[in-house]
Amino acid sequence: MRPEDIILKPVLTEKGYDGIAEKKYTFIVLKSANKTQIRIAVEQMFGVKVASVNTVTRRGKLKRMGRNEGYTPTQKKAIVQLTAESKPIEHFKSLS
Repeated sequence: MRPEDIILKPVLTEKGYDGIAEKKYTFIVLKSANKTQIRIAVEQMFGVKVASVNTVTRRGKLKRMGRNEGYTPTQKKAIVQLTAESKPIEHFKSLS
């Protein structure tokens, strides 16, 4: 599996921005990906060294539109902590 298949997109929220100064980056990842696969994908895509990976699975919310109802998609987030000697990720450099 390629790294581009595992890491879907970055999470650009206020809480996500706060972690950039501490070299913590948040990504939406593939639901079936485990921590080891996420670590390898981030290291290959951005050329950095990963210290730890924390994952959170967010279940979809029940939404209604008139009499129809359904669930939003379930997503998995990964919070990636880089090592102290690792360089920051270039794509987030202007946001910190």
